[in-house]
Amino acid sequence: MKGPKPPAVHLSEVEQQALERLVKAHSTEQQIALRARIILTASQGWNNEQVARELHVGVDMVRQWRQRWLAALPIPLTELSVEERLRDLPRAGKPSQITAEQLCQIVALACEKPEESERPISHWTGREIADEIIKRGIVEQISPRHAARLLKRGRS
Repeated sequence: MKGPKPPAVHLSEVEQQALERLVKAHSTEQQIALRARIILTASQGWNNEQVARELHVGVDMVRQWRQRWLAALPIPLTELSVEERLRDLPRAGKPSQITAEQLCQIVALACEKPEESERPISHWTGREIADEIIKRGIVEQISPRHAARLLKRGRS
């Protein structure tokens, strides 16, 4: 069953070369390389289903990246590079209020034995570490769940 024909993707020579460079570069993140392949394949006049079948991805993914690419066309390449056009958009939500320095202090605290902080426990729990973080003035307020999540992530 045929559906509506998707909007055509026309690439300039500069865009074509930049996309091909991204696909061939060993240092390109795989998701960026895949998105570049989607745009390159779509520029050959293929519809979303054909591109999806060729690259073994979902039709929705092809549709999304075709639309994003076309939406970014009015912006000159000097302001928004080809690779930046293929990056994820910033996610919604409040940015972290904990700085990198505070996070380092929290990780260092978690590496200490609880006995050194005069806590009668053998291992840190979310509640105990959150209380100690606040007691030491690393941050004014933190929930036990968030403190545990920061440590579980292992970001440093």
